[in-house]
Amino acid sequence: MGSSTFTIAGRLMNQLIRDRRTLGLIIIVPLVVMSLIGLSFPDEGILDYIAPAMLAALALFFSFLLTGISFLRERSQGTMERLMASPVSRLDVVFGYLFGFFFFALAQTLIIVLFTIYVFDINFMGEIWQILVFQILVITGSVTLGIFTSTFARNEFQMVQFIPLIILPQMFLSGVLWPVEQMPDYLQWMSAAMPLTYAIDGLRDIMLYGKGLLDVGFELAVLAGFTVVTSVLAALTLRRGAAG
Repeated sequence: MGSSTFTIAGRLMNQLIRDRRTLGLIIIVPLVVMSLIGLSFPDEGILDYIAPAMLAALALFFSFLLTGISFLRERSQGTMERLMASPVSRLDVVFGYLFGFFFFALAQTLIIVLFTIYVFDINFMGEIWQILVFQILVITGSVTLGIFTSTFARNEFQMVQFIPLIILPQMFLSGVLWPVEQMPDYLQWMSAAMPLTYAIDGLRDIMLYGKGLLDVGFELAVLAGFTVVTSVLAALTLRRGAAG
């Protein structure tokens, strides 16, 4: 990872910051979604229990969507082709986009976490900084997943179709709506292969039971491993143009 990585990240960040409409949506959409979720659970006890799962699931969803579509736009505009023709490695390209997208994914995650905790006044036991550190690893894996998945899409429509294929199954099978332990055995095996399952388990341990980061070391290790694997796969499958 060299200076070209940070050059790519800086260019991407400047580009997104100049796009005021996109920047506004990055800020407003999480607030609207969390407001609807918070107001739809009038029972504070239910909201306290569901909050960790929703924080993990929305971090995955927003980071994946932002990264996947933005990365596809970079390819369709020919930026990727120019980068691939320059003397930079594929990992430099992947990490450059990872750092660039990470800044905005982190902003959305901060909005979601702080809005949920302070506006809806949910009860939790863990430290806020530990919740944020855990969420940082979640969104890092989501960003690399978005980059990897985007390499298989040729247009925005195809990229959006990956949401019901990749994101929705995790929402149904990872314990967001129903405890994994009460699912059939074959669905529990599928759930064990999904990163969102470990994100939800880790956040619930921190927020509901007051555990620390060391106590959720297994979940952190799984999420870190997922990030490494998707980063390598994204570099291996990287293509120059949207039609490549």
